[in-house]
Parts: sequence; C-alpha cells; structure tokens
Amino acid sequence: MPLSKHLHFLVATACFLVLPWFAPVVLADQIRVKVEGDFSELEENARLRVGEVEGRTADGLRRYASTAVDQARQAVRALGYYRPDIRWEVSEPEGEPAQLTLTIEPGTPVRIRTRDVVIEGPEGASADFRDVLPVSPAEGDILHHGRYDALRNAIMARASRLGYFDGEFITRRLEVDPSKQVADITLHYQTGPRYYLGEVNFREGHGFDDELLERFIQFDPHSPYHADKVARLSRDLSNSGYFSGVDVDASPTSAKDGVIPVNVNLTPRPPRSISAGVGFSTDVGPRFRGNWREHYINPQGHKRGAETELSQLRQNVAGWYEIPLDPPMTDSWRATAGYQREQIEDVDSQRLTLGQQWNHQLDSGWMQVLSLKWEEERFRIGDDDRETSSLLLPGVSYSKLQADSPIDPSRGFRVQVDVVGAHRAVLSDADILHVNFLTKGLYTLADNHRFLARFDVGAIATNDFEDVPPSLRFFAGGDQSVRGYGYETLSPEDEDGDAVGGRYMLVGSVEYQYEFIEDWRVATFIDRGNAMNNLTDEQATGVGMGVRWVSPLGPLRLDLARGLDEEFGGGWRIHFSMGPEL
Repeated sequence: MPLSKHLHFLVATACFLVLPWFAPVVLADQIRVKVEGDFSELEENARLRVGEVEGRTADGLRRYASTAVDQARQAVRALGYYRPDIRWEVSEPEGEPAQLTLTIEPGTPVRIRTRDVVIEGPEGASADFRDVLPVSPAEGDILHHGRYDALRNAIMARASRLGYFDGEFITRRLEVDPSKQVADITLHYQTGPRYYLGEVNFREGHGFDDELLERFIQFDPHSPYHADKVARLSRDLSNSGYFSGVDVDASPTSAKDGVIPVNVNLTPRPPRSISAGVGFSTDVGPRFRGNWREHYINPQGHKRGAETELSQLRQNVAGWYEIPLDPPMTDSWRATAGYQREQIEDVDSQRLTLGQQWNHQLDSGWMQVLSLKWEEERFRIGDDDRETSSLLLPGVSYSKLQADSPIDPSRGFRVQVDVVGAHRAVLSDADILHVNFLTKGLYTLADNHRFLARFDVGAIATNDFEDVPPSLRFFAGGDQSVRGYGYETLSPEDEDGDAVGGRYMLVGSVEYQYEFIEDWRVATFIDRGNAMNNLTDEQATGVGMGVRWVSPLGPLRLDLARGLDEEFGGGWRIHFSMGPEL
C-alpha cells in the first residue's frame, strides 16, 4: 500500500476512535433552566417540558428562545404559577457550545378557592365514593393540574370498579382567575344505575364437577357488581393448582337489564408434575429434594403426592392425599404418612408417622389446623440403649401471615401457635403437652433500612421427661435459631455430656439490614437463646454480620457469626440459608 494511503487510513482510524469522545461535548444540551427560590418540583417540570436542544448556534438559540419561554410558562402554569417572570440569556463560553439560560421567578401561586365535588345516583352511591377519592387538591392548596386530573380520573375509575358503567360528568369545570390567584373546581358526576353480577357459567370441557367449581364463587348471583369480586374469582381459580389457563369474562357490554353474566373458560393443567432439586444449608449440609404430585385425580379435585429429602443428617419420605372442602381455596382435609431418620449430634432417631389434618381459615384470617397423628419413634441418645416411643397426638395450630410480598416482603408479620398432646390412657406411652409459639416481624424504613425481629418459645408439660421422644424435645442453635452455634447443639446434657434436649426453649433475634444496591443488602444481628430444663438457666448469645441477595430463586442469606459463650460451643461459624424472611 502506498505511503499516502497508509496516512489516510491512520487518520480515518484516529478520527473514528476520537470522535466518540468529543461527540457528547459537541452535542451537549444547550438549555439551562433556573428557578429562583426553593422550587425543585417546578424546576424539574420546566426542564422536562423545555426538553433538550443540541447542535445550535448562538443565533439559532436566540430564535428559539421565545419557544422555550412558552414551554417553560406552560410547565409552571401546570403547577399553579400563572404569572411567572421568565428571562432568557444566550452566552457563548469559549470552546463550548452556546448556552440558553432561562431564569424563572414563579410569582404568587394560584390557590384553590372552592372544591365542589358532588356524586349523584341511586341510594348509597355517594357513600361508595366518599372515603376513597383523593383529598388533594383541597381548598387552600396550590393549584396542581396533575392532581386535578387525578381527582377526575379517580371518580371515573371508582365508578367503573363499582359497576356504574353509565356514569358521566354533568359538570366538569376548572375555573382559574390569574388576576386574583384563585381557582374553583366543580365536578358533578351522575353515576346512573349500578350493574349487578349474574350467574357464573363454567363452559364445558374442563372435566371437573360443577359442585367443586361453584365453591370458588364467593359472591351471590344478582349481587352488586364489584371488580374485586371478579378478580378474586379469577385469582382463586388460578391458584387452585387445577388450571393452566383461567379466563373470566364479565363485560358490561353483555349485560341484560343491568345484569352481567359471568362466563368462565378453564384450561386444565397437566395432571402430574415431578420436580427435583439440590440445595445447601450449614445446618444439614448438601441436600436433595424430590417431589411428585398429582394435581387432580378425579372430577372432585382430589390430590395426592409424595416427597423426599435426603441429606447427611436427615432423610425422609412422605406421602399425602388431599380432599378440597368449602371453600377449596383455604379449606381441605389431608391424610399423611411418612418416615424420617435423623442423626444429629448425640441423637439417632427413626420415626414413622400416620395422620390426618383439617385446614380451615377463620373469618378473622387466621388459619386453623386440627390434626390427629400416630407416631412411633425408635431413638438412641449417646451410648444409651435404643428406646421406642408410641404416641397418639391430637393437636391444634393457629397461624397468620401478613406481608406485602410472598417472596421478598418489605413489611409484615407472622404468628404461629402449635399445641399437641398425648395421654397414656389413649394409645400412648407418655403423658405430654407440647406448646410452641413463634412470631416474626419485619418493617422497612425509608426504603433501604429493614428491621427484623424473631421470638420463639416452647414448653413441655409431662410427668416423666425421660418418656418424651427426641422429636418433641427442644434443641436450639443453627441458621434459624441462635447463630454462632452448631445446629441443635444448644441443649441440656446428661452425665456423659450428651445433648438430650430440653423442656423449654427461648430464642430471640434482632437484625438490621441496609440495601446498598437493588436486591443486595448487608446485615448485622444479635441472637440470644437456649434449650433448657429450667427457665432460669443461662442463655447463649451470638452476633455477626451477613449479606442478603434477593435472587431469582428467592432470598439467599450468608452470615458470619460468632458465638460469644465458649462453654456452649460458641465460636466463629458461617451460616448459609435461603427462603423468605417471614
């Protein structure tokens, strides 16, 4: 290649590499907006309205100045400042693009003098709107056109949600007097008649009994329309596990004499599914989980399944059969059978369980579980001889979970109380009353600061503690208990130093988290508790720091903790676990 062509090639390459670095400077925004005083929202609105201008000369900016001023005037007027003083100036900094600067003095704002909002319609219509409409703009507020539009739209949205589909504004007026700096709002809305929900029709081809499907309907035919009723029916059917597709059609265009028929199309999901996965926690180490489920085995919606978990310390397999009750979203009867083996610290246990439970949600939102199970447990503690325990355990459990997200909530709480018992007169080898209470709370402050608290307490009443099998005794320590100590290592010991479990358990935890980037948080915590035979026994304390990551699979937690009490086996430990905070 000739030398001249080499030079042309090198120059072209240099320009290609250098131009991108200079382009942002050449094409920089040439308009600057300043609002005198503390008016950040006003300044931001004006800047967005004016937009960006690039590549203009100083004369071009002067010609554009009147347009920019008009746009800025519209922007501040939208926020109630109708008589601003806007000045402009074009400067030409050496070596930089020309700059157009708009300086805005907002002046005195327009304020709401009167707000006249009237809802007219059948009896009760006004009350349906009264407590849900925005309070702003209120009398005395600075006029904000966006909030006025939001008020008007809220009336129409509320009407549509409640079934007033023929509603319209009789009067819709915003009168502004800039000379007096006042504005009057007049919104008179005529709702028209309220529509009603008709019969729910499940179209053919779904393969389920109508009796089962009708239990999902939580509203009476010819009840007043409410969009939430329709949405709940769709949500409950989708969450039932029976269907891959749910289409609920309640369009007002199909109404006859004000009654809307509700037509439901259902697409059944494949009846069976199999899942498997591997995981890890510092409590039990690597583990494998398998799950087989039949989502429906007959037109009545009965279900059954089996699951297994295998790890070095624990192995179990279980099966179940479930019958949906009324309502099927929350109520069910389930029969269970399972086998579990655990080898943790000084305890070796094998347990066979047969049982049933009735799940029922109370009107208060609490979940009630009534259970009856038979357990036979063969166990050995330390070097003692193997023993066998047979118990018939009736039980009751109450729980409530309230959270703003099922996976990564920002606030909420969980409360659970479990009570089971056995008596020698009823197919049991021991007299036992076992009570456990767990509560968790989560609160987020200023988006990034999260505070968590946990309290877990348990007690056993019995006339002979030696007859209580290990599965019903209390142990503490580990990822979900007192961090800084081994899994279930906090426990009373016998004369040989073997951990035997306690009559009581007290565990508390307080944790602070800070989200430094989205889905990543650092945490610091203090845990305190123990399993014991006397409530006055000494407690173990653990402190530490950790990292939280809200992964696509759910929250993951990695902690470095130190147990402060060496006599309980405290020291530096790493804890890893996953799952929702609540």
